[in-house]
Amino acid sequence: MIVRKSKLVGQVQVSGAKNSALKLLTASVLTNEPVELYDSPNALLDMQVHIAMLNKMGKVCCESGNYLKIEEFTSLNTSLLWEERSIRNSLLILGALTTRFGEAQVPLPGGCKLGDRKFDLHVMILEKMGAKVWEENGYLCSSVRDKLKACEIILPIRSTGATENAIICGVLARGKTIIWNPHIRPEIIDLIHMLQKMGAKINVFGQKCIEVIGVEGLHGVKHTVVPDNMEAITWAIASTITDGDVEILNFPFDHLEVPLVFLRESGMRCFRGENSLIVRGGKPYPIEISTGPYPGINSDMQPLFAVYGACSQGESKIVDLRFPGRYGYAEEFAKMGVNYSIEGDLLKIHGGSPLHGTTVKALDLRAGMALLLAGLVAEGETTVADDWQIDRGYENLNKKLCSLGVQVR
Repeated sequence: MIVRKSKLVGQVQVSGAKNSALKLLTASVLTNEPVELYDSPNALLDMQVHIAMLNKMGKVCCESGNYLKIEEFTSLNTSLLWEERSIRNSLLILGALTTRFGEAQVPLPGGCKLGDRKFDLHVMILEKMGAKVWEENGYLCSSVRDKLKACEIILPIRSTGATENAIICGVLARGKTIIWNPHIRPEIIDLIHMLQKMGAKINVFGQKCIEVIGVEGLHGVKHTVVPDNMEAITWAIASTITDGDVEILNFPFDHLEVPLVFLRESGMRCFRGENSLIVRGGKPYPIEISTGPYPGINSDMQPLFAVYGACSQGESKIVDLRFPGRYGYAEEFAKMGVNYSIEGDLLKIHGGSPLHGTTVKALDLRAGMALLLAGLVAEGETTVADDWQIDRGYENLNKKLCSLGVQVR
């Protein structure tokens, strides 16, 4: 992808959340009845991979714009033999197949390589519920006699994926599963709401615990995906650093209270519409943030805040508590003229230097988008290599950029 210095002006619609929609696709494995999703970001690369996985297992998926219908006419194949690029959601597919059918075989997870992202918590959950789990020829396999058995699960960290898998495994398990120290965030609440509409019995007690009482089966559902808070905050930051004037439609205010406070206090000029955020530029000030569980600034956001800091006059500091050292993108920033230093787990961005276009590489999804944003304020032309990473999480990106006046090809 090639971009030039641009000022963003116009309206942009926030798509359904990638991190929610992918989990809802997995939840469709828990029932043989139709699942219909609205505001589904079907065009995303990771969504296309997951839809193809469902088709491979025997589901029939019908797409139309941002509508998706998932049906099941024959018995599902519990062995997902997959030779294409994998995604991290394969771990949730493992849990869904095991709790419904008692066995599963899925490809080892893919996704962004963010520090030490193992899958030991997912294995721990299945084993505590009575399953045997093992690796075999690049696949993760599981089996259990009869059904999974409910238990108490204590998560050592607030892991999004582990919380989701514990919920998915628990809805069809025998008895009451209690998940201690869960990560409660909008995408997980969206998954819970859909599962409840499907007949699941789930009670949430804040960040303390989640109670899941197993049922015999789940039925079909119609559900609307929540807006993508990552996309929403991306457009807000992009409008500010380019001194633009953008109305962000379908903005999820309730999901972004803390990040918005930081941005408002750091120079972003914004106004609240009826169902939109209007960002009329501003002058970025240095920021100091540490990532943490919702409702704080999550790890995915910190590369975007790093761009914000690079556009300010002064020193910005970032600490990623979830994935320490997730700063590989800073080396790519440096190619564009960003001055930075790393001290242990602390990233310092020395802002104020003029940026210049060059060729950089998208190391992962959010790092790729951060580099694209840097290209919007850099002099000359910026080429983002491996831009397929960005397409994994931003639906119809080229179209939206062009509608906002960005010079992109």
